[in-house]
Amino acid sequence: MAKKTVDDLQALSGKKVLVRVDFNVPQDSHGNVTNDRRVRAAIPTIKSLLNQGAAVIAMSHLGRPKGDPAKDAPFKMDKVAEALSKHLGIKVHKANDVAGTHAVELAASLKPGDVLLLENLRFHSGEQSGCDKLALEIAKLGDVYVNDAFGTCHRKDASMVAVPKAMGSKPRVVGKLVAKELEILDTLLGSPKRPFVALLGGGKVSDKIGFIQALLKRVDRILVGGAMSYTFLKAQGKEIGASRCEGDKLDLANQLLAQGAGKIQLPVDHLVVDGLDKPETARVVAEIPSGAIGIDIGPKTRELYAQEIAKAGTVVWNGPMGKFEDEPYSHGTQAIAQAMAKAPGITVVGGGETAEAVEQFGLDTHMKHVSTGGGAFLEYVEGTPFAALAEIQDK
Repeated sequence: MAKKTVDDLQALSGKKVLVRVDFNVPQDSHGNVTNDRRVRAAIPTIKSLLNQGAAVIAMSHLGRPKGDPAKDAPFKMDKVAEALSKHLGIKVHKANDVAGTHAVELAASLKPGDVLLLENLRFHSGEQSGCDKLALEIAKLGDVYVNDAFGTCHRKDASMVAVPKAMGSKPRVVGKLVAKELEILDTLLGSPKRPFVALLGGGKVSDKIGFIQALLKRVDRILVGGAMSYTFLKAQGKEIGASRCEGDKLDLANQLLAQGAGKIQLPVDHLVVDGLDKPETARVVAEIPSGAIGIDIGPKTRELYAQEIAKAGTVVWNGPMGKFEDEPYSHGTQAIAQAMAKAPGITVVGGGETAEAVEQFGLDTHMKHVSTGGGAFLEYVEGTPFAALAEIQDK
């Protein structure tokens, strides 16, 4: 998908550039940023614009505010502005509204090299409804629009679709982050190096039906882990004990296995417990006994999958292999991350929990690419058109 990027922009000195970023960062109960990976991911685009003499007006949503000022207080962008200031090495101005009087005044006062962060877009009711009026107000703030929020590209929020549309003939491009995401994904969908191996984990088969169907047309192998593996095993008539299973998706699982024609590999052993709060009962089994709960892939499966990863020309991974958040059950996911870090092929991590996992293990920098978009990553591979990208100028 050949879209114009920030590198195609010219004569930016003195211009004000609207940059839609994805600063929907994890927070603690006090609103403190607990992981600023998404802030760091936007720095190359923002610095590129500042180095060309532009002023940047950044905007993002954060969390899921409900309209209660007291409960929504942690979702204010103040802490994010502090994180952005730290990484840019300059003071970031913070507006107290999205496109109201304060934002307009601050935007008008910006000088080349300045950065302004608007208040949480979701504090305005028009953001998620795609409001044209809000879009027009935001569009008036800038001379150029940059979409650098891949994780939100599959949404039709006002800041993603209506704002670039409202910019009219003004330049509308993607940032460095989105440009890289599209380049990597287009390679996966077009001409990946083979063997092409996909690893799929996470909770539900139903969450990834389209993704699995799209992959089956392109990959040589799909290695399955996580809770979704128990639905596939149950569909084959195997005992899964008290493991999580989508009972209403067994026919679908069988259809996918048939469609895969031998491409889909399921775990050959499992780490099980007698209860999620009973790590002392953890043990490895080849077949899950009645009452036991599958919680992670076993050591033989880890080795089998690592061998497949080592032979692959391209590996794409979406979804953890087990309950990696809890250390006793993190070893399967960590083993896959380590195998990918050592792999000679192209390694791509598909956002969401998987991205959090590889960073938790300190292996994110060893991957070819770690996507910033979970849902967007899945939908792009499925072939879903993105209205947000349709508003960006083609090369």
